[in-house]
Amino acid sequence: MNLLEKLKKETLVGDGAMGTLLYEQGIDQCFEEVNITDPNRIIDAHRAYVEAGANVIQTNTYAANRLKMDKYGLAKRITEINRSAVYLARQAAEKKAYVVGTVGGIRRFQMEEENLREVECAFSEQMNVLLEEGVDGLLLETFYDLEEAKMAVGLARKLTNLPIIANVSLGEVGVLNGAIPVSDAFSQLAAVGADVVGLNCRMGPFHMLRSFESVPLMDQAYFSAYPNASLPDYRDGRFFYQSNPDYFTDMGEKFINQGVRLLGGCCGTTPAHIRAFSDVAKRTKLVEEKVVRPITVQGRQMIQVQRKRKPLPELVKTRKSVIVELDPPKKLNTNKFMLGAKALKDAGVDAITMADNSLASPRVDNLALGAMVKDQIGARPLVHITCRDRNMIGLQSHLMGLHALGIDDVLAITGDPTKIGDFPGATSVYDVSSFQLISMIKQLNEGISFSGKELGQKANFSIAAAFNPNVRHLDRAVQRMEKKIESGADYFMTQPIYSQEQIEALYHETKHIDKPIYIGIMPLTGTRNAEFLHNEVPGIKLTDSIRQVMAACGDDQKAATKEGIQIAKSLIDTTLEYFNGVYLITPFLRYEMTVELTHYIESKELQKK
Repeated sequence: MNLLEKLKKETLVGDGAMGTLLYEQGIDQCFEEVNITDPNRIIDAHRAYVEAGANVIQTNTYAANRLKMDKYGLAKRITEINRSAVYLARQAAEKKAYVVGTVGGIRRFQMEEENLREVECAFSEQMNVLLEEGVDGLLLETFYDLEEAKMAVGLARKLTNLPIIANVSLGEVGVLNGAIPVSDAFSQLAAVGADVVGLNCRMGPFHMLRSFESVPLMDQAYFSAYPNASLPDYRDGRFFYQSNPDYFTDMGEKFINQGVRLLGGCCGTTPAHIRAFSDVAKRTKLVEEKVVRPITVQGRQMIQVQRKRKPLPELVKTRKSVIVELDPPKKLNTNKFMLGAKALKDAGVDAITMADNSLASPRVDNLALGAMVKDQIGARPLVHITCRDRNMIGLQSHLMGLHALGIDDVLAITGDPTKIGDFPGATSVYDVSSFQLISMIKQLNEGISFSGKELGQKANFSIAAAFNPNVRHLDRAVQRMEKKIESGADYFMTQPIYSQEQIEALYHETKHIDKPIYIGIMPLTGTRNAEFLHNEVPGIKLTDSIRQVMAACGDDQKAATKEGIQIAKSLIDTTLEYFNGVYLITPFLRYEMTVELTHYIESKELQKK
């Protein structure tokens, strides 16, 4: 009797968590690698669940795909890891339980078109190995994005006629991706081939049960539920879940009364939780009808807050435009920064841009300085946002704060790794890349959070992206630029350029690009500054002639400043022949240099008139 035939007659019990169980045993590595490094530990875990009453166990392959294993250096061992997982589960099951091959979702947020193909290939490779090893079905779990889940189910259905279980993970009760009622999600998954549809992870029994209460019974598919044990706690550097098997006995009966036919556990659940589910499944009858408590999903009619300033990418298309970077101070006194910002505002710059802990060194928060520049001086702040320092929660919160303050101009960048900065032991987060961050900021402009929830208002962000022309193959850098445009970039700001020929080459290489480009120009302050930039700062290269000119100044600071400004002016002359945007970068808070260059640009424009 196959899995679906069995489900038709009775409630089956799945197993509980594998990853958190191994974690509690002191395993703090890639859990899927344990299939080959310590197979007996995996067999023991499976057997503990079977002995607790599980009659459906899943292979230890949640993340065993090429994209996730690559970060552990295990991409070439995908076949070995998946084969071992099926073998170990079969050994533990001893024909007492069905073995389903587990395939975990890859995306942490909504699917982006540019990597859809590589995700599909990763799924296909893993599914083929699991099916070749003779699993009784496939369990697709922890999908945050419905489109990815549907793609995975459709692919699985093309590969096999075996039962397919598809579990999605919700961010709020009864709703997927912030707008899709779970009943609709289940119907769509069944339509593309899922035999069992359900929920797993993110929620404990209480909220997961409420989600099932909103879903009518289905003729096309059975229901599955794999709740977490509880909300996690974090103590002394480790995660903990409450041990509450008695609670699972009570909730198990309620799940079955909502039509759930496959009942297992996710994060934090143990054999004790599964034993509780097993005991209640044996004595609780299947339901043929249920009362549905619908959950209303509000339509996405967002309030659009109007911008008070013309967006920079629109402004620079109509005239010459200057933005100036003024680094936030490393110390608490902000007086010099504010004096510089006012001087630049008075000089007529279109925006004052502030880095986000450049070179991974802590500085006064640029959100706070942006608000001060906007409110105290009346200048337009352009705030950099790196992927390095904040996880997705922090990034969204930071952006929501910028919106609340009326700061609508941002530069989205990956950020220098922490090991080059003042705190090399600090962690680089990098939950997302700059491409993904750009896309997600665009999502905020639609009034939708990173996780798909409605925000009630549309943000108004104009998104700049970084562009590094100081590379050997400029055409490849332009291809990267084009991908950022696909992600949603509105305009570009380049790394400092120190070659007139390079500015001209950049113009010809980007003539087909319809997004404005601000050319980065940073005046040099001396020969040491020049050599440091050339030899040690990623993305910056100086010509030999410029280095020689600065070297000739020796320790004469006045002469070095004069030469640095003169070099910058010659670069500005070339820039203005080809581009409307100039991005001046102030060295060491020496704002008098960028003020002088701003006046120089203005004088050149007046001469034309």
